[in-house]
Amino acid sequence: MNIIIRLLSAFAFSASAFTSVSFIAAAQEVPTNPQQTNSQQKTVQRICSFDEVEALLPNPVENQQNSSPLSYLAEQGFLQNSDGSWVCYVTDPNQEWRYYTVFKVQQIKGKIVASSFLENGSLIDGQDNRSLDLFMLLIQNHTNANQGNYQSIRKYLEAFMALVKQGKIPAKRRGYLFDSPSRGFISYYPVTSGQLQGTAITININYIEKKLGSKK
Repeated sequence: MNIIIRLLSAFAFSASAFTSVSFIAAAQEVPTNPQQTNSQQKTVQRICSFDEVEALLPNPVENQQNSSPLSYLAEQGFLQNSDGSWVCYVTDPNQEWRYYTVFKVQQIKGKIVASSFLENGSLIDGQDNRSLDLFMLLIQNHTNANQGNYQSIRKYLEAFMALVKQGKIPAKRRGYLFDSPSRGFISYYPVTSGQLQGTAITININYIEKKLGSKK
């Protein structure tokens, strides 16, 4: 692990290189809906499928969804906000009728910025693996990484998140380069805005429009 920490430190990058973005992950209260149909109860394992929050939320913004280059995230259970961002919600097991943002993906000034929020600094069950799946989905669809690079990037991000989970990476606004061609950085930093107080793991990559699902 010391070798990995030194490797990550070698690629440390100043926070000024990141696209400026404010992550507001506000908690909300929702009315109960105890009656669920059989189709709602039978959910396919998707990146955003922690619980049945989707049934309690407003319908997605269809006009924006149709024109969004990130609209494929709807297939993974994400919903689109009015600002164009795509979000995944999860219910709070410690507070009744409360849900909060666990994933958020945005396109900002030619970049894709995706965050996985850790409320009170902790990952919920399965969040580390789903965060990795989300990051790799975006990298596959919006960078020119070839199959060899793709596997290396996945191992790097997996090691980074493991170190975060073990408390070996401090929450600071600094980035770690994981893919030079796409100017891809990963960071772990404090979240102090909104009602979600904790930290976030975020990737920041240059956006490339390509045929979704294509591999090089």
